[in-house]
Amino acid sequence: MRLGGRLAGAIEVLADIETRKRPVADALKDWGLAHRFAGSGDRAAIGNIVYDALRMKLSHAYLMDDDSPASLGLGVMLRQWGFTPESLEKELADDKFAPPLPTDRLKAYSSRRLEDAPLHVQGDIPEWVQASFEENFSDDWLAEAKALTGRPTLDLRANTLKASRAKVLKALERGGAEPAKIARNGIRIPAGEGPSRLPNVTAELSFQKGWFEVQDEGSQIVADLVFAQEGEQVLDFCAGGGGKTLAMSAAMNNKGQVHAYDADRKRLAPIIERLKRAGTRNVQVHDDLSSLSPFAGRFDRVLVDAPCTGTGTWRRRPDTKWRLTDKNLEERLAQQEEALASAATFVRPGGYLLYVTCSVLPEENENQVYSFCEDNSEFEILSAAEAWEELFGTDKPQPWSADMKTVTLTPASTGTDGFFFCAMERKA
Repeated sequence: MRLGGRLAGAIEVLADIETRKRPVADALKDWGLAHRFAGSGDRAAIGNIVYDALRMKLSHAYLMDDDSPASLGLGVMLRQWGFTPESLEKELADDKFAPPLPTDRLKAYSSRRLEDAPLHVQGDIPEWVQASFEENFSDDWLAEAKALTGRPTLDLRANTLKASRAKVLKALERGGAEPAKIARNGIRIPAGEGPSRLPNVTAELSFQKGWFEVQDEGSQIVADLVFAQEGEQVLDFCAGGGGKTLAMSAAMNNKGQVHAYDADRKRLAPIIERLKRAGTRNVQVHDDLSSLSPFAGRFDRVLVDAPCTGTGTWRRRPDTKWRLTDKNLEERLAQQEEALASAATFVRPGGYLLYVTCSVLPEENENQVYSFCEDNSEFEILSAAEAWEELFGTDKPQPWSADMKTVTLTPASTGTDGFFFCAMERKA
């Protein structure tokens, strides 16, 4: 397929997402099934156009003076893929599958300035979350919002139970792998441009051998900040697919115990195969909270990777940005309070409660942990900023820390997905 056919396909998918209110991954999968003639490169390019369009949906619509799928796709070409109106017209010429280039939209693009748009449009975030961004990032909120519109990198974690980072880098050098800037065992493959696609690293023999896991660098960093030690008893209370469980198990060199629990059995299911591939021997998996009752008040460290709005992952899941509502936020806040209260019962005196979200909203982060400590005086907030310095030093990208205790990672500050981390100690 030439660019015109790929652009037309992306416009179809964007229309499907808009009319049927469905996740982007589902829409792309169905398009591929209905157009089996499209090769893998075509499907990747169409996916890139769709994701690029959704990341910058508001600003594209403003500059094109139209929010239709066709205008969003056109905005991608002109703003993100390096075309000018003239070069795009030349590229699409004689392509019978290419969508038309409406002159009124091109004229609007040439005459409108993004600086004149409302600030939430410039930042490509829902208007109702602007106040939360301002509260969290002060004068830098717009830059932080804009950083969430970029393409994400492909991040991996070397599994030190089986291979060193250097060994994994050597195995993946043809894919452009390089050391991550912050995470101690992190590996990064830079995001591509235009139609380029990231390598399918899970097809590599080194992945099948368990040498590495796919995991955002921010997720690796907060797992490191747990400081899980050899011989300890650790609980991953909202383990999901087990990314942080695996990272902590490796950090503990398979010594001690990591208990992985999640109330959602569907989310937890992939952990079993991942544990086998990684060669972990110190992980126990729980899908029933009652099975943890014998361990109440006995864990050295309890990690609560709480359910959240996922605002920190908007680069990877831009469609969720436009489905988020204040009701969704309220539901997540209630779930976070419940998770913290339940998890706290498993922390031994002198042990640690570690709270993590992949959100950048203060309602889910600082507000939650300070409120929890006010209601539970036996817990006090420690300085994660000091732990960061001990682990990673001061010569690397630094996270946000409004109180010099909790830390917030963001694409703009640390080059990672957005994550919040807080460490609390239960008084002995």
